[in-house]
Formats: sequence, C-alpha cells, structure tokens
Amino acid sequence: MAEISEFLVVVLVILAFLLLLGGVGLYLLIKLGKKAAVKARQATTRLTTHVNAMGTGDAAEVERLRLDLRREVSLTRQAIEHAQRQGWGLGDLPRLMADLTVQADVHDGQLGMYAQQRRLSSFVDHVTLDRLREHQAKLTAMCARIRADLLGDQVHHTSTGIADLTSRTDLEIEARRRAPDPLDQIDELYRRTMEERKDLP
Repeated sequence: MAEISEFLVVVLVILAFLLLLGGVGLYLLIKLGKKAAVKARQATTRLTTHVNAMGTGDAAEVERLRLDLRREVSLTRQAIEHAQRQGWGLGDLPRLMADLTVQADVHDGQLGMYAQQRRLSSFVDHVTLDRLREHQAKLTAMCARIRADLLGDQVHHTSTGIADLTSRTDLEIEARRRAPDPLDQIDELYRRTMEERKDLP
C-alpha cells in the first residue's frame, strides 16, 4: 500500500512539472506571437510606404517625405549610438534625440494621414501640405546638424589620435636607431684630417 501511494505521489509530481512546463511554453509562444505580429505589422507598413512612394502626385511625394524623415532619424540615432560607444561626452544630445524622435513620429503620422486622405480625395489642401513640407525641412535639418557636429567631433578625436601615433612612431624609430659609435667618429675625424694634410702643398 505504501508503495502505491509513493508511486502516485511521483506520478502527480511529474504531471505537475509537465503542466508547469506546458504553461511556461504556452506563455512564451503567446509572447513571441505578439512580437511577431507587431514586427509583421511594422514591415507591412514600411512596405506599403515604399510602394506608395513610387507613384506620382502629392500622395507619393508625401510618402517619399516619410521615407526621407525615417532615414534621417535612423542615421542620426546611429551616429549618437556610435558616439556613446566611443565614450564621447554628448551632454544632453541623447535626450534631445529622444525628443526629436518623438516629434518625428508625430510628423510621420501626420504625413501618413495626409497621404491617405490625398489618395481617397481629389481635394488638395495646399496650405497643410506646405506646412508639412516646412516641418519636414526643419526636422531633417536638425538631424543633419546633429550628424555634422558629431562628425566634427569624430574628426577631432581622430586627428588627436593620429598626432599621438605619429609622435609615438617618431620616438620608437629614434629609439631603434643605433647610437653613433664614438670610435667611428674619431676615425672619421682622423681620416678627414689626413686627407686635408695631403691636399696641402
């Protein structure tokens, strides 16, 4: 009787463990499924933007503005991340980039709405389009200025590093040169003196 109860306890423990593993596996599958759905939605949105940008007219132009803005923000973010990895002092630039990214996302949404409305309606709102272009120009100019500043810092850091390497190379080459032998110098002076005496009448 005791053996049967022990056997049942072992079976129940194994079943509980399997249920726990199944629950964890199901949780992970649901979590991965949600992430995959979000990624698929983002990829679909990007693909749709690229396809719509290939057309003509105001809607296609606005889609191209969206692509340009995304590229500018992405390049600027990469430049800042590179500078952070290098350990440069960036001040409040990362926070500024976060704010700029939020504003760019808002602008991207506005561009998307305008492009959608423009595709569905023949009415053209030139005032709003001009303001969207103006905002686009300001945002892309900010991104370009940040990247130019970071590139200037990078060139400065590189020139400092190159100057340091140059001086170290000069010192190493100088240290590797064989010091002149004093006896060789004395022999050279003696040889010159003898040649000068021969030349005298």
